[in-house]
Amino acid sequence: MQTSAQNLTSRLANPTRFMSLSATALPWVGGIAAAFIAFGLYLAFFSAPPDYQQGQTVKIMFIHVPSAWLAMGIYLLVAISSFGLLVFRHPLADVSAKAAVPLGAAFTFLALITGALWGRPMWGAYWVWDARLTSVLILFFLYLGLMALRSSLDDEALASKLTAILALVGIVLLPIIKFSVEWWNTLHQPASVLRFGGPSIHASILVPLLVMAVGFVLAFTAMHLMAMRNEILRRRVKALTLAEVSRAGAGIPAGAKG
Repeated sequence: MQTSAQNLTSRLANPTRFMSLSATALPWVGGIAAAFIAFGLYLAFFSAPPDYQQGQTVKIMFIHVPSAWLAMGIYLLVAISSFGLLVFRHPLADVSAKAAVPLGAAFTFLALITGALWGRPMWGAYWVWDARLTSVLILFFLYLGLMALRSSLDDEALASKLTAILALVGIVLLPIIKFSVEWWNTLHQPASVLRFGGPSIHASILVPLLVMAVGFVLAFTAMHLMAMRNEILRRRVKALTLAEVSRAGAGIPAGAKG
């Protein structure tokens, strides 16, 4: 059984095998994601009733909440991939981390923007220095920091290692974001879906929210696979270019073997 598991891991770790599997999976994942999001939007805007306190403003939640969940979930993926790079030197770990960071920044930005749009009518301001909002803003800057650190170094191996270390250090931010509404007196409402005792919101709101969440996760998966494929191709092109430059420097004709 251990040998079978090792063989499976080896196959999945192979970039060529990944390219083949992802090419097959991408159309299905993307199509299902689009279907879930379309159905979720229909439920959100034509089926879900206005909230008795928030009115139509509650509709923003169907974009905001999945984005916020993904903001944290993607960072967890980045941290796991970084761990895989540093400890196991998994061939695709760094590719996964690098591909996920810009997507994480995008979903975090979307969560911040939709949160601001919700906050204006509910709190009277687009922004307050609330513990939850501030910690999510720090997460956004952390994503930007990871991208800046990687792009500032010419040595890709060193850049990968340093960004992986920073990503693992930054994981302490996730429990702070999650439990900030419980640890501090905040304006942000406490968890109403992922909590002990089950969800506290009505099914007419919960069902569209979960449908949208599934759609967002699948959409991220499709975008992540595409970004990983692009990164693998970029590295292959770079390796071939460097090989040709090396051959040219040694006086070996392009395309010659040996």
